[in-house]
Amino acid sequence: MASIEMSHIVKKYGDGFPAVNDVSLDIDDGEFMILVGPSGCGKSTLLRMIVGLEDITSGDMVIAGNRVNDKAPRDRNLSMVFQNYALYPHLSVYENIAFPLRLAKVDDGEVRRRVEEAADVLELREHLERKPANLSGGQRQRVAMGRAIVRSADAFLFDEPLSNLDAKLRGQMRTEISRLQRRLGITTVYVTHDQTEAMTLGDRVCVLRKGVIQQVASPRELYEQPVNLFVAGFIGSPPMNFLPATVEGTSLSTPFGAIELGEERAEKIAGHDLLLVGIRPEYFEDASLVDEAKKPHGSTFTAKVDVTEWLGDAQYAYIPYEAPTEVAEQLKELSRELDSDQLRTQAVVSIDSTSRIREGREAEFWLDTRKVHVFDPKTGENLTRDAEAGRKLTEMATEDRVEQVEQARV
Repeated sequence: MASIEMSHIVKKYGDGFPAVNDVSLDIDDGEFMILVGPSGCGKSTLLRMIVGLEDITSGDMVIAGNRVNDKAPRDRNLSMVFQNYALYPHLSVYENIAFPLRLAKVDDGEVRRRVEEAADVLELREHLERKPANLSGGQRQRVAMGRAIVRSADAFLFDEPLSNLDAKLRGQMRTEISRLQRRLGITTVYVTHDQTEAMTLGDRVCVLRKGVIQQVASPRELYEQPVNLFVAGFIGSPPMNFLPATVEGTSLSTPFGAIELGEERAEKIAGHDLLLVGIRPEYFEDASLVDEAKKPHGSTFTAKVDVTEWLGDAQYAYIPYEAPTEVAEQLKELSRELDSDQLRTQAVVSIDSTSRIREGREAEFWLDTRKVHVFDPKTGENLTRDAEAGRKLTEMATEDRVEQVEQARV
């Protein structure tokens, strides 16, 4: 087991482009850290620098207290699981798992013990004599994980390991990876562009944008207290809605009416003209279904629904709105960067599946104004973020993780 410390890590290629730009990140012993971001953000490059497959232009990489910048991958005692499994088709499952032990010239008895132990953990015992071609995608990925386990490495590194699997299998494998990491208590760094994996697997999540860290926090803090417009737009599905707003006293004027902020939050946005209000889809509801005791904590507005989507256990309504040209262009650019087509001048509203709201008609909605965020459209900064509340959320997650790691090692 080992901690991983990165100090001012930079990776520049021949043309001078910084794929990773001044990244400083500490990963605790036994922690499950997620590196997440859109394509080209530098997450895989950073992972490859940890394992030694990419040279570090500048900065220090420290693993288990030792600087490893000049060490070859084989000398870093790390196990890596790739997206494409990287199995040997002519070898059995047993020999694929045993391969790193064979290279290390481990005696046959120890090889058998470790392979069978890993096979039991991954439920592969009955497949040990089969070839990779006779396995499902999920089974092949478990074989790749088994090969990582038997090495008794200081840390696991996963490079988008579930990308080649279908949606149902991805869900199953997420659960297996999480259970395995908790059981072994081993330091794990996991790269993904899938925010669902990031939110369900990680103790902490590092959000990257163009090689620069935007925020490192627990999944709950990222969701409830995003540091900027980019993180807010990337985390959440459907993504956060962004509405143009102007300040009027202690309230904001938006396309959906006035949103009262109260004096404390209003002070944080003083001196700003045009702003962006961030509202999660689930912060809305069909006004006719809101509990009377809850209504005073929000505001109601009437809007025409463009499209509705009924999913059985949930329902979404799409409400278009007018926005200044500069806001519309900014949302379009952000949508392009996040590989999303939903950050447009329309709000995605989550309503109860029993709601009778229908497309093409006007309806009354309720909005929980306590949970809205206000962003500076120029800098992207979240002006109303409660940093203290966010810190407590991450501290709680860290305490839970430490307790789980200690239990795993007993």
